[in-house]
Amino acid sequence: MIFCFLLSLWPGHMLSQDQEVVEFEYAEENQQCLTCHGHKTYYYYNDWIERDVKERMNPYFIIDSALYYQSNHKPFRCTDCHAIEYEEFPHSGELRMEEKNTCLDCHGDDEDYADYQFEQIEEEFHSSIHSTKHSDDFTCWMCHNPHTYRINARTNENILETIQYDNDICLNCHANPDKYQLISSLTNPNIIDKHEWLPNQALHFLNVRCIECHTEINEDILIAHNVQPKEKAVKLCVECHSQNSILLASLYKFQAKESRNQLGFFNSAILNNSYIIGANRNYYLNMISLVIFGCVILGIVVHGTLRFIKKDS
Repeated sequence: MIFCFLLSLWPGHMLSQDQEVVEFEYAEENQQCLTCHGHKTYYYYNDWIERDVKERMNPYFIIDSALYYQSNHKPFRCTDCHAIEYEEFPHSGELRMEEKNTCLDCHGDDEDYADYQFEQIEEEFHSSIHSTKHSDDFTCWMCHNPHTYRINARTNENILETIQYDNDICLNCHANPDKYQLISSLTNPNIIDKHEWLPNQALHFLNVRCIECHTEINEDILIAHNVQPKEKAVKLCVECHSQNSILLASLYKFQAKESRNQLGFFNSAILNNSYIIGANRNYYLNMISLVIFGCVILGIVVHGTLRFIKKDS
């Protein structure tokens, strides 16, 4: 059942190309690329045999236009990021060697994106196990598909949707042997088996992101990027199930800034979406329980004292 649940997180269930796409300035120009890269097959004229040939498109080069025009990069032309030589078809084989831009090539030292702390994110990433273990083979695009990536945690008020979206990013490698082995010769470890120690596994996967337990929290960055070795992963229940839950510094960080105490509940930002044992404490209930506990102790003392007095008399 849990494995089926994980499969339900897979990106394949997202929007199809048949859905309506909002027109953008370069949509018509981009359509020249999507004529081939938006479909499973494409045609080209073969000069050697002097006829049109139908070929299958490499599935990794198929772009879903509906997802692209919802992504952060939707205002751009394809050739803003890819070499202008791609306008010629058939493409030159040398273009396969084209060096891909990184996030900082566009967003570095840009005041318009200062709130996103791209420079600190890059520092964190280079400290992460992904970068230190795989060096230049692991880039931003291993996690963030430039054709589909969109801001989520800052804009989506539905925490469960944010959790699913962010976990899809991790599962895109860790539940995909083909992509995982692009940078590793090891067998992709089974996620279910590796988390066998975790109680209520499916419930945890549904309500928290992988990065909650597998990254080092940074108060200055909304989404932590310093992925830690597996030995440093959070395994203590109290880290989340307490008044000082680490979820307030990660998953609920953005909501916590806007949060107001609700009916005496601590960590009301968490309570808006789920009840986490130990984290959702209530001031008034705490006081009532202390009063009841004090009355019980007082009753025991009074009862014991009266029995002692009666016995002596």
